[in-house]
Amino acid sequence: MKRFILFLILFIIGSESFAFNIVYPKRTNITINAKSTFFIGSSDKPLKINGQNVPLHSTGAFAYVVPLKEGINKFSIQSEGQYQLFTINKPAIKYSTYPPSQFKQYQEGKAFYVTTENAPLRSTPIDAGINRMAHLQRNILLNIDGEKSGFYRVILENNKYGWIAKSNVKLCDNYTNDPAKILSIEENNDNDFYRYTFHLNKMVPYEITEGETLTLKLFNTENGTYIKEFPIKSFLGNKKLVGYRGKYIGSDFVWEIRKPSSINSKKPLKNLNIAIDPGHGGSEYGAIGCLGDKEKDIVLDIAKNLEKELTKRGANVIMTRTDDTYLGLKERVDITNYSDASVFISIHANALPDGADPNKNSGTSVYYYYDQAKTLAGNILASMITELGLNNDKVRQASFAVVRNTNALSVLVETAYLINPEDNSKLISQDFRKNCAKAIADGVENYFKSDM
Repeated sequence: MKRFILFLILFIIGSESFAFNIVYPKRTNITINAKSTFFIGSSDKPLKINGQNVPLHSTGAFAYVVPLKEGINKFSIQSEGQYQLFTINKPAIKYSTYPPSQFKQYQEGKAFYVTTENAPLRSTPIDAGINRMAHLQRNILLNIDGEKSGFYRVILENNKYGWIAKSNVKLCDNYTNDPAKILSIEENNDNDFYRYTFHLNKMVPYEITEGETLTLKLFNTENGTYIKEFPIKSFLGNKKLVGYRGKYIGSDFVWEIRKPSSINSKKPLKNLNIAIDPGHGGSEYGAIGCLGDKEKDIVLDIAKNLEKELTKRGANVIMTRTDDTYLGLKERVDITNYSDASVFISIHANALPDGADPNKNSGTSVYYYYDQAKTLAGNILASMITELGLNNDKVRQASFAVVRNTNALSVLVETAYLINPEDNSKLISQDFRKNCAKAIADGVENYFKSDM
């Protein structure tokens, strides 16, 4: 009896001592270089930050934005006698006294070779954004005519250049970068791919672009830039492009364009290989919701429901992870590519950086990198908005590694915002997660139905 009474007293004291929980900021003393930040968390009692009432969602969740001035910012959080102090330092703005980096032209071109697998060849000397032209394999030879900041400029053709990070290449000593010879071209199709093999005497940089045609350019050949066009409509008819890839095997460049599957009118997804990628996992939590829920757990549940939905509709589903395991980005890409998936869907829940307002950002966004996946992204977004009543947070193009490096038709779905109190209340609901999976599956199915 005494033990029971002691437990009861401790329970009552514990219940009273945790009226609120701050999820973000994660530390009480922190440096944030932004015009504002936000407090994310939950409370079961009225809450004030620096004397101001904090609006609470019916679940107890809150997201409260505070401005930051240069220097030390102090924020006191109070709820019925309980108190916590946060100290946030915003560094003073430092203006650079160095002039902008200028392009340095070499007197004559130099030969370099690629030292890093899948080194980005970029259209601008910026290490970010939608500026990747290709991912180059090791030992591809490049003709360099200058440098800027951390990049070398690569000569591709007359008045056309690329840029590659200095860390991805090395100088070839005593080597002249003569143009490559295309010895022969071989076409060898099978049931799954249109396949072209270009036999060269050495590897050269290349680019594949999408439009009315799928166009391959092999640069620095003896006839300048070699161009091979794949007329999508002539070969695929009204069916959509569902993945392609190009890579060197030795000095042969192999270009493969996936043939569209015949669509079953009753089961449009039948026999389609679809990879589902629940984001994060293990020690990588992802975003933390207002109520403390972890993105890695929420998206795994949605992904498992999506697996059931797609399997029920006849698809062959490949899961990059099925439990709380950490998985690197390359591992996710490799699983997808080795399984020869036609579609890749990465599942996430959104968050925001400092300086944004979680209360003004909500809903679903779907990201793609290659143009071939834009329509699929639009179909998924449309079904999620219609079926779930979520805000339209738009289809966006972004350079995420998992959608950029997979050979499939690849998208990344940000289901909703974990740090928005209303979205958070949806994401913690098992019914919502099941409906979310159904909406994604409907979007994929609608995409392929339009091929019939």
